[in-house]
Amino acid sequence: MTTLTVTTRGQVTFRKDVLKHLGIQPGDKIRLDLLPDGRAVLRADQPQGSWHELQGFLKGKTNGAQLSIEEINDAIAEAGAASGMRGLADT
Repeated sequence: MTTLTVTTRGQVTFRKDVLKHLGIQPGDKIRLDLLPDGRAVLRADQPQGSWHELQGFLKGKTNGAQLSIEEINDAIAEAGAASGMRGLADT
């Protein structure tokens, strides 16, 4: 178990091992869900992308070539990974 100290300003600093365990890196956001019984759930916030963000991803990248469904799926997966989105298989 890890014990953290609250400063007089109400701030808490998480140790590197805690952040690593949560999968949180510098610049990431943390999600804190408050539960009714006085507990809380802390986790790395997963960015929520949209299909709208993928619109036009292949525009100008195919030189007029027709792509197979596999090539399209690979491009979608690449765009999702670049935006930080998790695939359905990861949930």
